[in-house]
Amino acid sequence: MTEAELRAAAARGESTPLSLAGWTRLVARALALITLIIVFVPLHYLYRLVSYGSPFPMLFLRCAARVCGARVEVIGTHLKRDVFFVANHLSWVDILALAGASGTAFVAKAELAEAPVVGWLASLNRTVFVKREHRMGVAEQINALKEALVDNWSVTVFPEGTTTDGQSLLPFKTSMLSVLEPPPPGVLVQPVILDYGPVAEWIGWIGQESGINNAKRVLGRKGTFKVRLHYLEPFSPEDFRGRKAISQESRRRIEEALIETLGKPLRPFAHTVPPVRYEPKAEDQAAG
Repeated sequence: MTEAELRAAAARGESTPLSLAGWTRLVARALALITLIIVFVPLHYLYRLVSYGSPFPMLFLRCAARVCGARVEVIGTHLKRDVFFVANHLSWVDILALAGASGTAFVAKAELAEAPVVGWLASLNRTVFVKREHRMGVAEQINALKEALVDNWSVTVFPEGTTTDGQSLLPFKTSMLSVLEPPPPGVLVQPVILDYGPVAEWIGWIGQESGINNAKRVLGRKGTFKVRLHYLEPFSPEDFRGRKAISQESRRRIEEALIETLGKPLRPFAHTVPPVRYEPKAEDQAAG
């Protein structure tokens, strides 16, 4: 099967095959990730006995990104503290790349907290788990975000609410920006785009593909790949009234930068995403 056929099969939910060399790479990388956990987690807990902000989650995620094959390149300057990063979303590798570069915490779906190992590791990095239907817990979630800003100095949100293929940009869910209504004093918003270049569609976790199959494809892939983090110009959320206006401004800047980076117009996303109530047009599904 060609690479395009393998991607299409994965998006349909099929298990994609690996060669013997691919399985060897997967096992080697998995063992390396386990080694990193064994080294960095105890160091993190020991550090937290004497100080609040631990550097070890950032170092772990930076090393984990390299183990997975990502070579992260930072373009532009990210703010060091009191910043709310807003980014497009392709893969779980995004988290390794962004946190490894800046030490940021994340806003994530509550389901991630229940995932074995991954949920625990996410909690070490002060991830804020959001239940979209839990209206009564908004104040609690906002307080958790404020704590994450104190501990990590920055928080990242993926307002598309799901992952795409790097060639599309879904509508932003304004509920993911509720912490900015009103914004905490002194906090700025900085849009970020993640650009995986020619491997974006291979890395992208889309359609009906399971997380296990996506991880298998990424960890079994030959060689390395570049992930460019484009940090765009920050802006004050005080200049925009409400989370809808903040969302629109963030999306406008990200869309313009993506189009410039790709050198072509964005294409409609051709997959149905029930959790965020996204339904492509019939012609887009046919094209996909």
